Amino acid sequence: MDVTGATDVTGATDVTDTPDTGTPNATDTAHPTGPTPRPGRLRALARRKAGGGGDHAPWRSLRYRSMRWWSVANLVSNAGTWMQLTVQNLLVLQLTGSAAATGLSLSVQAAPGLLMGLLGGAAVDRWPRKLTAAVSQAVLGLIAFTTAALVAFDMLNVPMLMTLAAVTGLIATIDSPACALLGNDLVPTKDVPSAIAVGSLVHSVGRLAGTALAGAVVAFLGTGAAYAANGVSFLFVAAVIPFLRPVAKELREPSGQEVQAPAKAASRDRRAQRTERGTGAREGFVFFLRRPRLVALAVITGLSAIFGRNYQLTLAVLVTTTLHGGAGAFGTVSSVLAVGGIVGAVLAARLRSPSVRMVGALAAAGALLQIVVGLSPSFAMVLVLVLPMAIAESISDTAGTTVLQTDPPAHMRGRVLGVWRSASTAWGLAGPPLLGLLMELAGARGALVAGGLVIVAVIAGGALLRKRREVAVSPLPSVAETPLLPRPDLSTAA
Repeated sequence: MDVTGATDVTGATDVTDTPDTGTPNATDTAHPTGPTPRPGRLRALARRKAGGGGDHAPWRSLRYRSMRWWSVANLVSNAGTWMQLTVQNLLVLQLTGSAAATGLSLSVQAAPGLLMGLLGGAAVDRWPRKLTAAVSQAVLGLIAFTTAALVAFDMLNVPMLMTLAAVTGLIATIDSPACALLGNDLVPTKDVPSAIAVGSLVHSVGRLAGTALAGAVVAFLGTGAAYAANGVSFLFVAAVIPFLRPVAKELREPSGQEVQAPAKAASRDRRAQRTERGTGAREGFVFFLRRPRLVALAVITGLSAIFGRNYQLTLAVLVTTTLHGGAGAFGTVSSVLAVGGIVGAVLAARLRSPSVRMVGALAAAGALLQIVVGLSPSFAMVLVLVLPMAIAESISDTAGTTVLQTDPPAHMRGRVLGVWRSASTAWGLAGPPLLGLLMELAGARGALVAGGLVIVAVIAGGALLRKRREVAVSPLPSVAETPLLPRPDLSTAA
């Protein structure tokens, strides 16, 4: 989730939020006799007037009061969500005694993202964003409280639990893009990478806290208490949303993700106008397909998700069987991966205008490291390699998310995120079975090496095609632009 918004629940425009850098308010600038800003505040104001050049502080997005509130709300909500997910798995096991049923409950909750992601994104573009996010959070809280009540009165059964999981997934198709876009409105576009990286760190901390709290809550208060606690976390976010204030619109538009030649930009704008007239899901899908940068980003991310990011499967088999490390050794690898993800998020927060080319380069670097991991002869070498691999992939994730959420025009972003949710759900569901089949055929080492080669080959091929296209469409110099050679002076010839 993310929280922002320039409008209150009724859609009225709110006052813009400003970072706590001492920027003079209207009274200070209108009356020279007002309070004199301190030197530190004057420097902050000068940096802001200069466009913030050189300000790459990882936590710069937290200068905005609304972003700080949103980060706190995210932390509370993520902790509650992971607490509920952990307890939900335990609850299904208690009711059925089947691990397959546990996996089915997770698939049922993810399925609406595949089938309804486009419609959810279209709804986000059509409805007031703050109202949409607040209502969706409140509905998710109501579902959690309903589940808690059913557990408390011993009325919950498997069909009910599956139904509640499906409804939760359906509401999430609206809640996820609404909150993501709402959060980006809290900071200028140049600070969106910082906001996304802060959100990634908050997510990691919330996951650790929620998973740890789940056991304690179940032990002392029972299973229903975890659902009730998650319901409270949703209501907390819903209560925070109306008080959030966005930065000024001129600091968010245009996105500035790329600088194009006027002719190319005009051509793209004409194509965009033909697909942006409607407000339905179809327009969002067509827009996405006609945006080469977004298609390339989807290809890179999808391949990485299927062949490169399922380390809970590939590295688990490599470490525990091929390298004979045992469960404890894989726990160590998982910890190193988590540390690398956090370090990568901190480094990614310093980005200002990431590009698809950067995402591809980092994904290729991570894939090359994955190949070397697959060929590693010892557990110690695996530990050394997984840290930079996780760092590269974490930075790539943050850069890709920034491009995805800032490249489309503002009124199309909900539908673009809807398309992305459907696509990511598809490769999330298809990835583990495909990778499992590859491991059956080639083993853990072969799966890591082959997966890395696929990623590198596709990214390199795409870069080569783009370069050839740029060379093919580059205009030849006209006759008027061709420099003329100096004529020899014949007057002095013998």
